[in-house]
Amino acid sequence: MKTPVLPVIMAGGSGTRLWPLSRAGYPKQFLVLSGAHSLFQQAVSRLQDLADDTLAVQPPLIVGNEEHRFLVLDQLREIGVEPAAVVLEPAGRNTAPALTLAALQALEGGADPVLVVTPADQTVTRPEAFTAAMRRAVAVAARGGIAILGIVPDRPETGYGYIRADRAAGAGEAAVDRFVEKPDLATAERYLAEGQYFWNAGMFVLKASVWMAALERFRPDIAHACSAAWAPRSTDARFVRPGKVEFAAVPAESVDYPVMERCPGSGIDIRMVDLDAGWNDLGAWEAVWQVAEKDAAGNASVGDAIVNDSRNTLVHATSRLVGVVGLDNIVVVETPDAVLVADREIGRAHV
Repeated sequence: MKTPVLPVIMAGGSGTRLWPLSRAGYPKQFLVLSGAHSLFQQAVSRLQDLADDTLAVQPPLIVGNEEHRFLVLDQLREIGVEPAAVVLEPAGRNTAPALTLAALQALEGGADPVLVVTPADQTVTRPEAFTAAMRRAVAVAARGGIAILGIVPDRPETGYGYIRADRAAGAGEAAVDRFVEKPDLATAERYLAEGQYFWNAGMFVLKASVWMAALERFRPDIAHACSAAWAPRSTDARFVRPGKVEFAAVPAESVDYPVMERCPGSGIDIRMVDLDAGWNDLGAWEAVWQVAEKDAAGNASVGDAIVNDSRNTLVHATSRLVGVVGLDNIVVVETPDAVLVADREIGRAHV
C-alpha cells in the first residue's frame, strides 16, 4: 500500500527584503526570479514530482492569505495543478499556526497523511537530489518520526539558523542534537570547520497527527486556539476560511521555537536528512545574485540592462532601460514606481 503524502505549501509570507519588486499585494513567492515559473509554482511542482511506486502524492494544500487567494489559483492553473484546498489565514500568525491549520485540514475525515511542508519562496537547482532527500524524509515520517531538511553549508552563513547532528555531512540522516540560532561570523566559521552543523532549510516532514500531538505537548495554547478558530470555518469552493475573530487570538509563533527546538532529548524521534541540492531561500537580493546566471565578471542582469566595467553586480530592470558603469558588489532594482540601489552585502537586511 502506498504511503499517502500531502504537500503543504506555506505561501503567506510578505518578502519585504526583495522590495521594490516584492510588494504586499504581490510578494516574492509569486515572482519569477529564476527560470520560467514563479517560486511558488516551482515549490508546487517539486513536491508533485515525489510520486513513485511507494508514495501516493495528493494535490497540494496551500496555506496563504485572503488577499492572494486568486493569485494562488491563477498560478496553479498555469501549471495545471488543482489544489486539495487553499486555507486562508485571516491574519498572519507565523508558521506554527499555519502548519496547525494545514494539519487540521489534513485530518478531516479520519485521514492522517504525511505532510511535506515547504515554504513557497525557495529555489533548488538539482531537483533529482531534492526528490531523493525528500523521499528519505517521508520514510522517517511514515514510521512516526519528524524529519527536518538540513543543508550542507558551503560558507559561514550568518543569516540562517543551524541544526547540529552528531555526525559529518554526507551520512544521509541522523538524530538531531539541537537547534542553534543565527550565529555571528566567528561562530559560523567554526560550525563550517566542525562539519556537524547544517543550515535549517525550514522544511519539515511529519504526519498530521504527529504535529498535533507535539503541539499539544509543548504549546497546548496554540493547539487549542487554532482548534477554536477551525471550528467555525467556512468553505467556498477550494477556499477554507477559519474563524476570523477566533484566529486573532492565536499566538504568533514559528514552527521552530515552540515545538521543533524542544523535540531533541524529549523522546520524540526527530531526524535531520541531508539536502545537497543547490538550495537557496532567496531571502534577499544577495541570494538572488548568488543563484543568477552571471558573466565572467560576476554580473547578473534581468530585463533591459547594460552593464559595463562592473563586477559582482545585479541589475533587475522591469520597465525601462537601466545602464550601470563602474559598480562593484551593487544591487540595482528598477520598477515603474521605485528604484533600489544598495550594496549587495547590505542588501541582506530589510529595506
